[in-house]
Amino acid sequence: MWELALGLGAMSVTAHRQQRGGRRALDSAIAEFPDLPVEAIVKEDVLRQGIGFSPGALARSAAGKPKSYFIFSFDHIPISEMGQGEHQRAPEEITLSGGPWGLRRTVVSVRVNPASPYQVALEGEDRRGPSSEGGGEPILYLDGSPLVPVVFPDSPAYYGRSLASGRPITEVAPCIEWGYLIYLTVFRVCQYFGRDEECRFCDINENFRQQRAAGRPYVGVKMVDEVIEALAIIAELDRDAQAYTITGGAVTTELEGLSEGAFYARYAAAIEARFPRRWISKVVAQALPEADVQRFKDAGVRIYHPNYEIWDAERFALICPGKARHIGRETWIRRIEAAAEILGPANVIPNFVAGVEMARPYGFPTVAEALRSTGEGLAHFMRQGIVPRFTTWCAEPLSDLGRDQGPAPLAYHAGLLRLWRDTHARYRLPAPPGYGPPGAGRAVFSVSAFMDVIDPDTPVAPL
Repeated sequence: MWELALGLGAMSVTAHRQQRGGRRALDSAIAEFPDLPVEAIVKEDVLRQGIGFSPGALARSAAGKPKSYFIFSFDHIPISEMGQGEHQRAPEEITLSGGPWGLRRTVVSVRVNPASPYQVALEGEDRRGPSSEGGGEPILYLDGSPLVPVVFPDSPAYYGRSLASGRPITEVAPCIEWGYLIYLTVFRVCQYFGRDEECRFCDINENFRQQRAAGRPYVGVKMVDEVIEALAIIAELDRDAQAYTITGGAVTTELEGLSEGAFYARYAAAIEARFPRRWISKVVAQALPEADVQRFKDAGVRIYHPNYEIWDAERFALICPGKARHIGRETWIRRIEAAAEILGPANVIPNFVAGVEMARPYGFPTVAEALRSTGEGLAHFMRQGIVPRFTTWCAEPLSDLGRDQGPAPLAYHAGLLRLWRDTHARYRLPAPPGYGPPGAGRAVFSVSAFMDVIDPDTPVAPL
C-alpha cells in the first residue's frame, strides 16, 4: 500500500477505528438486496467508509475541483492528521462508472479516510513516491484490487475568481452535486454550543475552528452583498447550477439583531430581487413558526428543509439536546406539517441523518429496530405528501458521536434505501424537487443514494 511506502503506515487511532468491511461485505449486500441498483449500494458503502487517495491521485485531483468544506467536514479524520494535505487536494466528488457490474455514472461525495478499504490511485502508478508520472486514469480500489474507474470533477469556470474584497468566490458560493447546487452557508457556526446543546453527530463548530486554524479564510457570517456579487459572477459564467441552498447553524436568540427566520430570509429576498427565479431557491433552517415560513415564501423561497435528524423520541432528545430543549420534537413535527400547508407538501423536505440511529451509546442495538423506527417517521410524513430525504452519516471525529466509532453497518444503509423507496412508492409520490433527475445513472445528489433508487420514470414534483 502506498501509505506504507510513504511512511504513513502508523495510522492514528482516529483513522484505524473507521475501517469496516471490504469486498466480501459489499458482495454480500449486493446479493442480499438484488432489487436495489448496485450503484446505490456501492455509493452508500463508499460514503459510510470514506476514501483514501494515493499521491498521484491527489496530484491529479488537485488540478480540478477540490473539496470546499461547504458546511461540515464530512471527513473521517481531522485536518491535523492529513499527511498528504488532502484538505486542499482531494476532490469535492467523484463519479464511478463501469467495473464488474457495469455501473452507470454514480456521483459520490468525497469523505477523506486514509484507512478506508476504498482507495483511489492512478492505474499503473508508482505508489512509492509523490509523483503521478507514469500513472494512467484514476481507479477506485477495494481491498487493494481495482474495482471501478473514477472521474474527478473539473473546476467550474468561475472557481478561479475572487470578489472585490479579495475573498475567493469558492469560500462564498461553492457548488456541489456535480455543479447542480450552489451552496451558501451564510452562517458558518451554530448557536447550539457545547456537549449539552450541539447535535452529537454534528461538527459544524469544530470544523469552523479547524478550517480557520488551517488557514482557510472562513468568516462566521457572510455579507449579503458578497453573496450577491458571487452569484452575479456565477450567473454570467455558469450554466450548470440549477438551484441554491441558503443554510447555516441554528440561531437560538438573535444574529445581527435578527431572529433565525429573518436572518436567513434576508438572503433569499436579496437573491430573488436581483435574480428572480434564476435558480430553484432552498433554505435549510430549524422548524420555525408559521410566520417565519410565510416570511420565507414571501422572500421567494420555494423549498424548505426543516431537518428532523432522527425519528425516535427518546433518541431525538439524547442526540439533538439543543433542538429538544429549545423547540422540542413534537413541536418540530407540527411545524413541519404546518410548513406543508404554506409551501405545499412536496416543497417541505426534512432531512434525517442515516446511521446515527445505531450510534453508541444511544442507538438501537439491531438493524431491524433502527429500520423499524425510521420507517415510522417516513410513513408519518409521506402519507401527508411530505417526502423526507436523508444524508448518510459520516462519523466525523470532531463530533461527539464520531470520535470513537465508525459507521453503521452496510446492511442498515441498504435496508434503508429499500425502505425509503418502498414507502415512497406506496404513497405514489413524485420525486422531490430541487435535486435534479431521479434514478441510477442520472442522480446527482451526492451525500446519499436516496435519489438513485427512485424509478427514473417518476415525475419530479412541480414547483
